[in-house]
Amino acid sequence: QVQLVESGGGLVQAGGSLRLSCAASGRTFSDYAMGWFRQAPGKEREFVAALSWSGLTTYYADSVQGRFTISRDNAKNTVYLQMSSLKPGDTAVYYCAAPWRTYYSGSTNPSDFGSWGQGTQVTVSS
Repeated sequence: QVQLVESGGGLVQAGGSLRLSCAASGRTFSDYAMGWFRQAPGKEREFVAALSWSGLTTYYADSVQGRFTISRDNAKNTVYLQMSSLKPGDTAVYYCAAPWRTYYSGSTNPSDFGSWGQGTQVTVSS
């Protein structure tokens, strides 16, 4: 089990950038893939991005491909989501998550992730 805490959300104009951070506890952080999801009011939780435990393999939703970058710093037990060219449609609560097990093969299903942060609000104004 890993404890996750997101930070870095806020209000930004369309076209702007924002970097989210997710701090994880536990020595096993580096053994897990990590993912980012988002959820807007009245909508289901949506996959955004994920990366392997090695940090060498990344996965992105088509809607954010080319605009968002996921990365991790295992020494700091932290995963990041760098968001650029933000759009009003990116407005949501963003969550970081870890899968149930160390194995991860690119699933975008929230049910395959067992550890979740509390979320951080991102609001993109037009």
